Amino acid sequence: MNINLAATPTTIDMLHLGLAILALLFFVLFLVKQRSSGNGMTRNNETLSQATPVTPAAEPAVEKATVEPAKPAQLKESTPDAALQLLTLLQQEARFIDFTQEDLTGYSDADIGAAARVVHEGSKKALDTYFTLEAVRSEDEETRITLPKGFNASEVRLTGNVVGEAPFTGSLVHKGWKVTKVKLPKVAEGHDTSIVAPAEVEL
Repeated sequence: MNINLAATPTTIDMLHLGLAILALLFFVLFLVKQRSSGNGMTRNNETLSQATPVTPAAEPAVEKATVEPAKPAQLKESTPDAALQLLTLLQQEARFIDFTQEDLTGYSDADIGAAARVVHEGSKKALDTYFTLEAVRSEDEETRITLPKGFNASEVRLTGNVVGEAPFTGSLVHKGWKVTKVKLPKVAEGHDTSIVAPAEVEL
């Protein structure tokens, strides 16, 4: 059998034509598969990136020991006008300042008792008119009561042998008083509240 590689075929038989078509078909299938594999890898990468989100590394917890300095107690400055106004009312209703400023050395107990009755009645009238008073504790005096932990120390003052922490049990010595409403009269602009009782001159 002689093979001439330099000879150029002038015609193509059916066998070679079928082989050429089959080779072309395999080449096309190869290209299609390559493309689908590339898309699959891309989708896999996208899915993987969605399934495993990247989270920043958590910073290590650092406990900071902060000690706040103790705040000084806030002091409120009281205005004297209301106190002076109350003195004026007690003087008007009960002659309170006259009674406290009087030298009682030369008076008998009967005279002092009679004057104290006037002061008592007038003072009560002034207080009932301009203040609403209520007892801090509703129990009867000399009753044994128990103060729980966290009780209001501004409402109840402990006396006697105070040792340890609440709860405390003791006898109620005084009910205490608190003002729930104040209705002092208004003061005219320019009124001198320091004059709690003007001098009187009879002509």
